[in-house]
Amino acid sequence: MESPLPPQESSSEEQEQLVALKAFRSAGKGSWASVPDAEWNDWKWQLKNRVTRIDQLERLLPSMTREERAGVLLAGESKLAMAITPHYFNLIDASDELCPIRRQVIPRVEETTTAPWETLDPVGEDDHSPVPGLVHRYPDRVLFLVTDRCAAYCRYCTRSRLVSNASGYDFHPEFDRQIAYIAEHTEIRDVLLSGGDPLLFNDEKLEYLLGRLRAIPHVEFLRIGTRVPIFLPQRITPELCGMLRQFHPLFVSIHTNHPRELTTEVREALGRMADVGIPLGNQSVLLRHVNDEPVVMKALVQKLLLCRVRPYYIYQCDLIAGSAHLRSMVSRGLEIMDSLRGHTTGYAVPQYVIDAPGGGGKIPVNPGYILRKSATKVILRNFEGKVFEYPEVPEVAAMAPLSDCSMALGKD
Repeated sequence: MESPLPPQESSSEEQEQLVALKAFRSAGKGSWASVPDAEWNDWKWQLKNRVTRIDQLERLLPSMTREERAGVLLAGESKLAMAITPHYFNLIDASDELCPIRRQVIPRVEETTTAPWETLDPVGEDDHSPVPGLVHRYPDRVLFLVTDRCAAYCRYCTRSRLVSNASGYDFHPEFDRQIAYIAEHTEIRDVLLSGGDPLLFNDEKLEYLLGRLRAIPHVEFLRIGTRVPIFLPQRITPELCGMLRQFHPLFVSIHTNHPRELTTEVREALGRMADVGIPLGNQSVLLRHVNDEPVVMKALVQKLLLCRVRPYYIYQCDLIAGSAHLRSMVSRGLEIMDSLRGHTTGYAVPQYVIDAPGGGGKIPVNPGYILRKSATKVILRNFEGKVFEYPEVPEVAAMAPLSDCSMALGKD
């Protein structure tokens, strides 16, 4: 029988840290202070002026380490390219090598080390791809890959074999074949657009694609998976939101890992989508020295709710080649889930999952709340570590005789 955990109490120091992490701050212009507001707030300017070269990084981040320098020199050749929007770059703490923003987007030489259990396609997407750019792993839904480009590149990316084309994957979506497959398979009711990032398309191209999918009668709702609101909040224009609202039910899943990413600009961008009725969910990846502290994850999920975003998933980091330095242990993820369940509102508690290696799909992973189960009872613990007994009554015994039900229904 598993031992119950002692009750958790928040210290005043933790509360102060929580308040500080949840504060909304502007990313500011930083090293781009001389750029006119009209350009800074233009998403195309942000993309054009991304940090992509080592000479830019040497100028903007003089504290770059040897490990980072070596990683940057390899990026784009044999490894995932480097690209960081000015908005997101301004969130980096130049004095902290373990800065949670820095670790997510600046390459390190550790990416060249591949553990025996790591692969280029850790969740088996290519094995479940009936046509190029489409993954049909679950019975009633498909993953529709639309591009290999992102606003910025996460160093732990599950699709690093594909995005930025650094490894020569040569990804070319074939929209006609992808859509034809969906139209032919009437069991598909849910289509998730991802990539790369679909919100890098201009409004007209995205509208065309969503319109073709919405025209398929058995497709009940559409989803977009995107990191653009975090990397490039300038892209979430009123015009984009006005276009998206015509395709309801349309859900958007964003990807945020640390509360510092939720700037005032990001909050406003997410608000524009929420205001046109788009349900927003968040997916995080558990990352070492990024969000694998309970107070950091609690601040993140609570801050997401302030942005009208429902925390949806925490993923155990996939076994992507070169990601071992960013991977936290499953036991750490379970500890974090224990720190959330009962200690914050249920709306703020995401589901912790492992996307099974080789294509097994998402498997929920939960702390041991059921301590023991028999034919007659279930022994459970709650968030405080207290133990409770719930009777397991056989269904037949729990049902009232039909004659008794009939008489009861006849009474006034």
